[in-house]
Amino acid sequence: MAPFAEFESYDGLGLAELVKKGELTPVELVDAAIERIETHNPNVNAVIYQEFDQARKAAAGDLPDGPFKGVPFLLKDLIATWGGRPMVSGSRFFQGYKPPRDSELVRRYKATGLIILGKTNTPEFGLTPFTEPEVFGPTRNPWDTTRTPGGSSGGSAAAVASGMVPLAHGNDGGGSIRIPASCCGLFGLKPTRGRLPMGPDLGEVWFGMAVEHVLTRSVRDSAAMLDATAGPDPGAPYFAPPHERPFLEESKRDPGKLKIAFTTHPMVGRIVEPDCKKAVEETAKFLSSLGHELVEDAPEIDGEAFSRAFVTMVCAEVASDITDAEALLGKKASHRDFELATWLLSLMGNNLSAKSLSRALRYLKMISRSIGSFFQKYDLLLTPTLGMVPFKIGSLRPENQLAAAEVRMMRLIARTNAAWLLNMAGGIDKIAEGIFDFIPWTPVFNVTGQPAMSVPLYWNDQNLPIGLHFVARYADEATLFRLAGQLEQAMPWFHRRPPLKASS
Repeated sequence: MAPFAEFESYDGLGLAELVKKGELTPVELVDAAIERIETHNPNVNAVIYQEFDQARKAAAGDLPDGPFKGVPFLLKDLIATWGGRPMVSGSRFFQGYKPPRDSELVRRYKATGLIILGKTNTPEFGLTPFTEPEVFGPTRNPWDTTRTPGGSSGGSAAAVASGMVPLAHGNDGGGSIRIPASCCGLFGLKPTRGRLPMGPDLGEVWFGMAVEHVLTRSVRDSAAMLDATAGPDPGAPYFAPPHERPFLEESKRDPGKLKIAFTTHPMVGRIVEPDCKKAVEETAKFLSSLGHELVEDAPEIDGEAFSRAFVTMVCAEVASDITDAEALLGKKASHRDFELATWLLSLMGNNLSAKSLSRALRYLKMISRSIGSFFQKYDLLLTPTLGMVPFKIGSLRPENQLAAAEVRMMRLIARTNAAWLLNMAGGIDKIAEGIFDFIPWTPVFNVTGQPAMSVPLYWNDQNLPIGLHFVARYADEATLFRLAGQLEQAMPWFHRRPPLKASS
């Protein structure tokens, strides 16, 4: 019998309802997902590890009676661990590594009744807003396979957008759920810092700036999954205040009249493309027609100072990641084990003083205070999710941003570990500038810890998705879900499918 032909017509909760009613079995859903992965993955390169036989066995067995019972799912190959399965994190250095146990978040995923079919592509250590790891090759955007799906959860986004699964895991340290959600026409929520568990093997990631959740096609799938997985685990360094009612219920409630600030001026970076500005302008008008109060306003920060502090933090974390990896894997790392930009970031991190890192972190925390004050005046802030439409694959890779002589200098520095030459060469600054031009807003709210979402409300004349970015007060996912539910009803997007379609 052919796999379930209407698979893509349902979200995760919809598929689970079919299982609950006995209209379909989990095995049939798994077979439908496998058929779509086999059809589309050669074109988009979203799934880099498959475990289909084990998934079929799990589907045929006793599954937890959770909200997503029998629903196929994919796990991003970063941070969250799936015990006994490969975890490469987009890096040659980690090939062959298998973590011994599930992370708490994966344990909670399984308790919802999901069936994990495999793992999705990610850039090395999740460092870039595009998904082009050398070890697995680039993931491609289903809306235009010459373009990026974003990153670092680009594999998960491409898998959901192309119909392989209705939802997939992601994480977000500078926009890595919201960026690919925007590029691929999906709903992507970054929860409040501390809302979801990071244990048992991690205390926090990127000084608490990285969080985890899912990419979905429907608002209710995101809400229901957050309900199922939220809450601290033992030893958590902090956790978000409890929410008043289930997020799934919030997504069905009227948001009331909201006071929404909006801007198209970049908080970091230098440019915003006309299509991204137009998306905000049209969305602001539509929100006004729904009865909300729109005010053109935004928090003011020093974008250059922010980007320097943020890159300083990233450099320190990459250096520590490589040192920890050496201890975990029992081998010495060299520049040959990592991509050029990753190794250069680690050299800069090794060359940082404790004082430099402390000052960078203090500055970022100060920014959080000033932005928090801004949200005393408004319920939400609206911006484009990104400063550009999805760009051509390869455009932001270092070798394509720098002159040939600069690339040769970068490679010489990497080979010789001459970190002192990096400031003179200036290549890292150029690479960072190009990246912040693409993501002028998303990393700011990783620093503040506020919840934020990318909502797929706009497509340009080239049929490329452009996400709209909404940010709420700390711990106020409820307002985001209420507005998202309203927008999903008023400007539905679930029916929009990329030209790369599954065969039935």
